[in-house]
Amino acid sequence: MKQSLVLRDLAGRPVRTAVLTVLTALLALTVLGGTVIVTSLRRGLGALESRLGADIMVVPYEATTQKKFENIVLQGATGYFYMDSARAEKVAQCAGIGQISPQYFLASASSGCCSIPVQIIGFDPETDFTITPWIRRSYGGSLQKNDIVVGNDLNAFVGDTLKFYGVECRVAAKLDRTGTYFDTAVFTSAETIRSLIASSQALGMNDFADADPSKSVSCLLINAAEGCVPEEIVNDINLHVKRVKAIQTKEMISGIADGLAGVSAVIGILIAAVWVLGMVILLLVFTMSVNERKKEFAVLRIAGASRGMLAGLVMKQALVTGLLGGIGGVLLALAAVLPFHTAIESRLGLPFLLPAAGTVVLFALAAILLSVLTGAAAAAVSALRISRIDTALILRGEN
Repeated sequence: MKQSLVLRDLAGRPVRTAVLTVLTALLALTVLGGTVIVTSLRRGLGALESRLGADIMVVPYEATTQKKFENIVLQGATGYFYMDSARAEKVAQCAGIGQISPQYFLASASSGCCSIPVQIIGFDPETDFTITPWIRRSYGGSLQKNDIVVGNDLNAFVGDTLKFYGVECRVAAKLDRTGTYFDTAVFTSAETIRSLIASSQALGMNDFADADPSKSVSCLLINAAEGCVPEEIVNDINLHVKRVKAIQTKEMISGIADGLAGVSAVIGILIAAVWVLGMVILLLVFTMSVNERKKEFAVLRIAGASRGMLAGLVMKQALVTGLLGGIGGVLLALAAVLPFHTAIESRLGLPFLLPAAGTVVLFALAAILLSVLTGAAAAAVSALRISRIDTALILRGEN
């Protein structure tokens, strides 16, 4: 009976019920949406750090003067730059280097010679310590000549054939999503990418100046030896090896980290503002509702309802609207974030990797719980006022 009274009362006052439900839905929407976005950005940054996987990157000095340099390295813009192997050998002789491995960049074209315009990244399987561990999660074999591995967002699958500069390449594996530019890149061995560079030269498709594919690399990734300081290695390379630039990878992603911190702060402020505003409005709505229903409550008291029952009635209404609003807000947040995560990533210009499904479910349950508790807290103030109602004074019109 009490439950039916709660539901009848909510149905009998649709405007008030709608306001309470919408407010709690807005709270759940903001909390869950903001939490998922911030978590995805942090996971994306972590994925980028792990994929770079090196303390130091060494590139041709000329590359650092290009506006596209960081876009190529961090955001997957198509492009390329090269330095001769002689400079790479001098870098390798510097003290304090624990691991060193070359990479090769090549941008495919959008003309008939290539299936799709993408960034192609070549690596040396014998020395690589950044890409190989990641590829092994999806592919346990060894890349053969003209084998490639494609990022998760590319419309290509294992067994497909893609053509780059007239060379047909077989898709050996498709990688897990990372939320970084690697999701739209193609990876292959040093042998294959050198043949692709040579083919593009033969076709006159790219301007490589005097670069010799067999004697050129795009960059060197370095891990410091145990006990050595990366900053000292960077200074040593920049001082003793001409026409190269050594950069600590943590400095390269500092701008992305700053951007993430800024977005996180804005979202945190938005969540706090919505919560405070929602709490204030909920308090006002419940207070107005109690004032309008004083005579109704007085009649219920005469009919035998205790003060606790009346207070419980208000609390149960708050719990029902909070639950309905929380569920509605969670569904709206999921509908707004999950299908459009790629657009959000593009809009923010930051790495974006959605949490696992289980984590999202936990976030959703927490958002619903917060909505219910917020509504209950606002209703508790009104419930306290109800418990102090003087039935006789109200019925005489004196209160």
